[in-house]
Amino acid sequence: MFELEIENEDKELKQVGLELMFLTPEKYSNPEGITAVELAKRVGISVEIVKKKLKILYNHEIIRCSGMNPKYWQFDEYKYQRLDEDDEIYRLLCSFDDVDFDRYFSY
Repeated sequence: MFELEIENEDKELKQVGLELMFLTPEKYSNPEGITAVELAKRVGISVEIVKKKLKILYNHEIIRCSGMNPKYWQFDEYKYQRLDEDDEIYRLLCSFDDVDFDRYFSY
């Protein structure tokens, strides 16, 4: 089921993944990371969908979770760099053709 979503390019998963990838600690309200609610507000997607996308990324071990209530999420650069280049999540997060980097960086 998930592979079908990747073929159609899961834009919400890509949005959540890239937001976490480019989110710097200065932008966190808590040093442990960002909550699903805060992330949902940043990307403009419902909290339920964000939580589903976080679970997918967590199962691929490219994000970390700490805390219980609320949970705080952080991108794991080390594990992301070690993903196989054929991994669908890796390919999704590496396709920058339609990404507006002004959203993540101020020049």
